[in-house]
Amino acid sequence: MRWAAMLRGINLGKRQLKSVELKAVVEGLGFTDVRTLLASGNVVFTAPDAKADLLESQIHDALAQATGLKSEIFVRTPEDMAALVAANPFTEAARDRPSFLVVTFHRKPVDADAVDALMTDHDGPERARAIDRELYIDFPEGQARSTLHAPLGKATRDPVTTARNWNTVLKIRDAL
Repeated sequence: MRWAAMLRGINLGKRQLKSVELKAVVEGLGFTDVRTLLASGNVVFTAPDAKADLLESQIHDALAQATGLKSEIFVRTPEDMAALVAANPFTEAARDRPSFLVVTFHRKPVDADAVDALMTDHDGPERARAIDRELYIDFPEGQARSTLHAPLGKATRDPVTTARNWNTVLKIRDAL
């Protein structure tokens, strides 16, 4: 089975990891057809008879042992990636400004009611919608000045996530 793994916080500040290192770690676990994407901690691979939570812990532990870098890992199947692309509630943002549309990946379903309540009271131009284990956020003016980050973290009650812009989401889906 094919899998995509997305590492949290890679190549931000001092958390540097070369793609060749990431590829070697994943291959060292015995996985095949390994390919890294971009330089932000994305890798696709084949791991037959694997389970998502076990893959996340295996890659986490192997990465820490090989490089000293501890990063949360989020895995998705090709079906997961296709479904989350199809479920995108902000299709015009994906078309018109895909680098401003962000998907955050979570391990458990995001509390859609809490996100909806937050967005009802939010005063900015951003939009956010939770669908299953993903949170879609449209930042029409970019992320840098957005005041939505902290309130969203509280609403989702999940401090451990990783995010990818829409362009990257599509590249990961297409690489599977």
